[in-house]
Amino acid sequence: MTSLTIGPATPAAAATHRPSEGSVHSWDLSTGVDGPGTRFVTFLSGCPLTCLYCHNPDTWKMRNGKRTSADDVIAEARKYVRFIAASGGGATLSGGEPLLQPVFTGELLHRMKHELGLHTALDTSGFLGVRATDALLRDTDLVLLDIKSWDPDTYKKVTGRPLRPTLDFARRLADLGQEVHVRFVLVPGLTDDPANVEGVAAFAAGLGNVSRVDVLPFHKLGEAKWQALAKPFTLHDTPSPTPEQVADAREVFLSHGLHAV
Repeated sequence: MTSLTIGPATPAAAATHRPSEGSVHSWDLSTGVDGPGTRFVTFLSGCPLTCLYCHNPDTWKMRNGKRTSADDVIAEARKYVRFIAASGGGATLSGGEPLLQPVFTGELLHRMKHELGLHTALDTSGFLGVRATDALLRDTDLVLLDIKSWDPDTYKKVTGRPLRPTLDFARRLADLGQEVHVRFVLVPGLTDDPANVEGVAAFAAGLGNVSRVDVLPFHKLGEAKWQALAKPFTLHDTPSPTPEQVADAREVFLSHGLHAV
């Protein structure tokens, strides 16, 4: 009698020798800034940053998510594959910070891409970029990289963390030739200093792999979540930028030859 040995189907299975599970906050279909077309977005729980303008502070703690298998996430995404493909969309891993759970994130990206045939995107601050293996990045078609400030002091004020890891990750992605969309949140009185916007734009333009920049106006839609968590929302009195202020910031990126929207 001969035995048949079946190897692990995915990198995570190979690494853990058990079905991959992670802490998942929620999933949703979206069309907008989560990547091209309609996206199946999986929001993972847990984030090392505490951004002052975060609109999902309920995703900061991994323990607040639900333990979910990769099989369950893939089964849910599979329901929408035809619809997503028809829109030119794909699947996005967001959060929270997906790279706080790198094995689970790698498993989902691998299966979304190779099992479901979807375009894949990783939405990250880059702070934990060192946790992204080359294999994980090979399964990622697009990185949505938040560069929250060029000035290190402002970055620390906004996120509670240092800027350097994000810049290092951005340079690594450039060396790999990985397509990147940079996202920059414009907050009056916080990130809108002309020198700050100019710094982000010059850095992004110098990378050579940034195909789009999203200048995102600060909003307070998540303030109710802060209140529900009994956390002080220190930007309560900060106004959203005017259309003219947003247009001026976009013009800075455009002046560096970037496609800014």
